[in-house]
Amino acid sequence: MVTEKKFRNDTCAWVNIDSDNMADHSELYEQYGIDNEIISYALDKNERARIEFDSELDMFTLIYNVPENKESAIRYETNPMTFLVKEQQLITISNSKNAYIVQEMENYLAKNSTVSVFKFLFSSLFIISDNYFPIIEEMNRERNHINDMLKEKTTKKNLLALSDLETGVVYFLSAAKQNAVLIEQIKTQSIFRLLDNVEREQLEDTHIEARQLVEMAQLTSQVLQQLSGTYNNILNNNLNDTMKLLTVLSILLTVPTIVTGFFGMNMPLPLEHNLLGWVIAIGISVVGWFTLSFILHFVLK
Repeated sequence: MVTEKKFRNDTCAWVNIDSDNMADHSELYEQYGIDNEIISYALDKNERARIEFDSELDMFTLIYNVPENKESAIRYETNPMTFLVKEQQLITISNSKNAYIVQEMENYLAKNSTVSVFKFLFSSLFIISDNYFPIIEEMNRERNHINDMLKEKTTKKNLLALSDLETGVVYFLSAAKQNAVLIEQIKTQSIFRLLDNVEREQLEDTHIEARQLVEMAQLTSQVLQQLSGTYNNILNNNLNDTMKLLTVLSILLTVPTIVTGFFGMNMPLPLEHNLLGWVIAIGISVVGWFTLSFILHFVLK
């Protein structure tokens, strides 16, 4: 499905192409002057954030990482969204996982119908960055919840939940860093010299928002790493305590084994004909056991 909206007194246009429905319609992409290389970028769900300017087509291409719709995402992931600027036309290639951004762009354009193409583009990138923050806050709430559960009981299920959350933050942090670098690279492109003061100001605001997102994601990632390391140390300490207990028990069990083994030898022994010999042997084992236990208590304290 393709939607087209005019703005700025019908001098500019925004065209959105739903790639889920138009993936095989090459003639449609040709209609808007989109070559096969850009189409392959747009349809690749693993494409990294990037910018490119084609002087022959006079087309500015920007691929930006968008947080996936929470209703369709199995875990915290991002999905690339393609923006193309050609003359006074902005073309976006979206899919079901980032379609909510298209709706927010429509809401923005309805309230700011006089914006230029590049201001609309940079405002859209700002909107995307802004959508990361609620998810980062949700991650922090989930981290606190998992932390509370781990304090009660360090189970495998809770540790796996912590690991999944840490993996999600890694994806988000990587995507946020790519976006921030991309916006910084726009300032080095020849297209930057064509921007007016309003467009440059919007670009700077978007860059600030992207950097703040990176800092927030880094903080969340660092806290998770520290939390994961803490529980890893706790588990290692618990293992050491368990091994220590088993070692002490194995040492203490050698006392009755030695005593009973001595009196079980097939040769003449003391107390051999004594009716209370077995009681005395047990007594020797008990005394030896408590003596060794007393010594180990102070040695391992």
